[in-house]
Amino acid sequence: MQPRIPRQSAQEQDCRRPDTPADDARLSDELAAVVSGARRRAVRDGDRQIDSAHLLHSLLERDPDVYDVFGDGPQIARLLGYLVQRTIGYGLRWQGSVEDSGAVPVMTDGEGLSPLAASAMEHARRRAAGRGDTQARGIDLLAAILLDPQARAVEVLDRAGIDANTVRARIDGRRDEYVGGDTAR
Repeated sequence: MQPRIPRQSAQEQDCRRPDTPADDARLSDELAAVVSGARRRAVRDGDRQIDSAHLLHSLLERDPDVYDVFGDGPQIARLLGYLVQRTIGYGLRWQGSVEDSGAVPVMTDGEGLSPLAASAMEHARRRAAGRGDTQARGIDLLAAILLDPQARAVEVLDRAGIDANTVRARIDGRRDEYVGGDTAR
């Protein structure tokens, strides 16, 4: 029997890091739902931790701003196909291993997130706080995930023929749309 992903701690449920007042952005309700969806996907897939590919899959399913960054066309269909295939072939080699680029120490007592995913969550909060938003959003998490070329999500994007740098440029180009938490359409 595969070990279950640990339940959220009180600190994670509150989505705050009280020891970092400068980075006090919280997760939006939508992003909290994304994390919850990624957690369910990881459990269903038999994975020990939520990794960046789980987060990407959940972001695409639940956040229209993230989906819009990728646009329509065959690439998004291919990307979703690779993410779905994770449990039936593609990605099976990741089972039982920890997603870690080596940029941060491996945490053995993590909150159910891979070290890379945990780092991306913190970066998303800092990104939101840096623009003066009190809540981190899905687009913040996507931008954070794409920063690490070793992320499993970036590998999936590469397989689908989507360049992570191009997606980051699109996010940066739309940055003004996300200021204050509102999206201009």
